[in-house]
Amino acid sequence: MLAAGLLLLSSPIAAHAASPDTPGADQEQTDFYFGGVITFDEKPVPDVTMSISGGGFEAETITDAEGKWRLYVPEKDTYTLTIDENSLPEGVIVDATQLTEGLQPIQGTTGSFEVEFGLTKTKIVNLFLGQGERITQSFVDQLAVRLVNGLNFGLLLALAAMGAALIYGTTGLSNFAHGEMVTWGALVAMVLSTTWQLPIWLGITAAVIGGAALGLATDAGLWRPLRRRGLGVVQLMIVSIGLSLALRYVYQFFIGGKTYQLPGASPAPIQFGPISLSYIDLISMGVSIVVICGVAYFLLRTRIGKATRAISDNPQLAAASGIDVDKVVRIVWVMAGMLAAISGVLWAYFRPGVQWNMGTQMLLLIFAAMTLGGLGTAFGALLGSLIVGLVVETSTLWIPSDLKYAGALVVLILILLVRPQGLLGRKERLG
Repeated sequence: MLAAGLLLLSSPIAAHAASPDTPGADQEQTDFYFGGVITFDEKPVPDVTMSISGGGFEAETITDAEGKWRLYVPEKDTYTLTIDENSLPEGVIVDATQLTEGLQPIQGTTGSFEVEFGLTKTKIVNLFLGQGERITQSFVDQLAVRLVNGLNFGLLLALAAMGAALIYGTTGLSNFAHGEMVTWGALVAMVLSTTWQLPIWLGITAAVIGGAALGLATDAGLWRPLRRRGLGVVQLMIVSIGLSLALRYVYQFFIGGKTYQLPGASPAPIQFGPISLSYIDLISMGVSIVVICGVAYFLLRTRIGKATRAISDNPQLAAASGIDVDKVVRIVWVMAGMLAAISGVLWAYFRPGVQWNMGTQMLLLIFAAMTLGGLGTAFGALLGSLIVGLVVETSTLWIPSDLKYAGALVVLILILLVRPQGLLGRKERLG
């Protein structure tokens, strides 16, 4: 009787199941999906192959007789939507002049787009076709584009990695909360410029000051007392992991899981031959180079910079020589916070978008760059960051974009097998 009752109760659900003609009926249905209609000359276009990928997930479907399509995804995230242009009518491409606001083809393509959800669980993306020539790039052009993007990414990664390397060099701490310091800079800039509608330059200035304040506060309130109590580097590292988790979920509590855009994100590109760069990309690389040069001057020419290098070499000898180690370490934390904040703002424009966990996505690459260049040396972190940035971007020529960060770690392993101390690190005697 119980089985019969369950069968009767389940029959209304079966009556509402998707019919074979429903778009996306051949997929595993979830609560989240992208959908829309493809038309040409105000007529639906059937049998167009659509695919979506992101976060290790891939799905594919075909438009029905009414040009409708639907692609289900497991969760809210940013995905790449691609139209198989071979399934379009001859001489027809997506009409870029009729795209919805914020939707732009991925560089070097006419049928691939980066899409993300809004406040709801569904996202409608209607695509209109028009006469045009499909864009294709030679391998050399694609390589040039990715090299420039890799340089841009490597420079902004270097800002964060150099700060983390200075902290490690002076204190021996592998700061797992450094990613949250990166996120903090982007959040401060976003709150002032997007939420409070203040000028972006004011938001960036506040982000740098806020990064310095966070570095100073964490050192004065947490790391310095723990160092004076004699905690070892392993205990300090575990504390940094706890601090990372605490800050990360505090960020999520206040801003939620939504992605926020800074003012001027995704501007119109400027063509330099096959290379397409926006003015923000050019400003980002220029700012990164200027700041890196400033850090180099600080370390090589100033008295405190030389003291920082002395502490990195031998803190006991530096203290015996009359150097105020606590004062130098405090300055290093302030500088690391400022560098992380600048990196966070540039990372928000490069991604683009501000999220509560954006710094965590960069943390592994920061450690990879530090280790690759040589632990504790800022210039090693710079070199390692450039290598990581170039490998991450150029590896997508041969491997799926979801695996591009793994390529950087493979290079790290190969180089450490040959040179365990890193590219600019010093050999250490063991035993």
